[in-house]
Amino acid sequence: MVANRGEIAVRVQQTLKTLGIATVAVYSDPDATAPHVFMADEAWPLGGQSAAETYLDMEKIITIAIRCGVEAIHPGYGFLSENPRFARTCAEAGIVFIGPSPESMEALGDKISSKELAQQSGAPVVPNSPPCDRVDEAVDRFLATWGFPLLVKAAAGGGGRGMRLVSSLEGLAPALESAGREAKAAFGDRRVFLERYIPRPRHVEIQVLADGMGNTLHLLERDCSIQRRYQKIIEETPSPFLTPELRRRMGEAAVEVTRSAGYVNAGTVEFLLDSETREFYFLEMNTRLQVEHPITDEVLGIDLVEWQVRIASGEKLNLNQDDIQARGHAVECRIYAEDPYNDFAPSVGTLERWLPPTGPGLRLDSGVVQGQTVSTYYDPMLAKLIAWGPDRASSLHRMDLALSQFPVLGVVTNIQFLRQVIRHPKFMEGDYDTGFLSVNSELGRPDSSEEDLNLARALAAWAMDQVPSQQTSIQAGPAAAQNNPWHTGGKLRLP
Repeated sequence: MVANRGEIAVRVQQTLKTLGIATVAVYSDPDATAPHVFMADEAWPLGGQSAAETYLDMEKIITIAIRCGVEAIHPGYGFLSENPRFARTCAEAGIVFIGPSPESMEALGDKISSKELAQQSGAPVVPNSPPCDRVDEAVDRFLATWGFPLLVKAAAGGGGRGMRLVSSLEGLAPALESAGREAKAAFGDRRVFLERYIPRPRHVEIQVLADGMGNTLHLLERDCSIQRRYQKIIEETPSPFLTPELRRRMGEAAVEVTRSAGYVNAGTVEFLLDSETREFYFLEMNTRLQVEHPITDEVLGIDLVEWQVRIASGEKLNLNQDDIQARGHAVECRIYAEDPYNDFAPSVGTLERWLPPTGPGLRLDSGVVQGQTVSTYYDPMLAKLIAWGPDRASSLHRMDLALSQFPVLGVVTNIQFLRQVIRHPKFMEGDYDTGFLSVNSELGRPDSSEEDLNLARALAAWAMDQVPSQQTSIQAGPAAAQNNPWHTGGKLRLP
């Protein structure tokens, strides 16, 4: 069973089918016609609309799994993927949970305890206070050492929820209160703590794999520094910032953290990297498959989902650390149904036209099809576009071209915004950090000429669908032009 939805449910099923494993899908009412439902060998309704009454309902999911006689559950990412109680419930039902043990999840799921574990393994960590809900002696001691600015962070969960940047003592008490309240609503745990603020950090993560026989290795890094509201939108590997020596040190630190936790399966160790000093600090470990895992797949020529399944079935890693060598460069852009020029407000509607680009070096991990309705119930990510090239410049050029040929009608997307970022001189130079979008305010203004061109392309593509097929057949011309509504009669025309 794939206990998830959207693009990750499709992605996992693709690998399972390649391995000859039959699949069971579950779905909410709004997802009844979603691609992951039709792709599965069996599909069962969860009955409901919100995440709480569907994909987060352990009892419903386990009941269906038992009824279908499934041997294993892949949780994807989000929802129940990092819930130790769900992993235990699977084990009690005699079902293999494709992921780490509940004990590893518990040790690493709490930001404070995971930092303690990282310190014990020898990894550097960002200084932090004990949990606090008001300004007390422990807070005063932290302030005396580190001062302002600082971050208030939730001890449980992530994604920027329960996080506040505080620059003065006057703002600290209100930040503790509001962050705690938000953390309680999002994660059921209102504990927050203070953390030293690192100006201009890069967010670099290391992919790890560990089998059940004591073998642990890292699969290089992903630079995830382009973020909006602490959510990643563009990722790349290799990072343009890392030196071979820094890459080695960070990889070794990630492996030691993984071993210290007794971790088995795929995971990701996240670090903050100081842009000025090049010092790195352990941030947290995600005990699941990451959204951005495809770029690692592409540069290493492996299938991380397949390795998750093989490790869960008791197989031994047949890779050595020396085997892990990057082949070229890959970049991923997350396609969201949102308006980046209106404070990233979500967009809902029916995908009247959805025509993803294709071509050499391109991969699309998508959870939607044309005609599908995008609702307000779930995360607005529609798909992930991945571009690979023999070097960074070629992969970025390939991504830019692909984004320029991605017509969408029916909802507002961030495609044009992503293109603005990819084409920005600083990004092209690799000179960016987590504050890139806030510092470069011109990215918040649309290029009206580009917007008009994208709309024209989308409308042209849509119009092609409305004409009877016998009137649109092409009698002659290059094969590459036959499915291209913007073909210019053999003349090269840049977008």
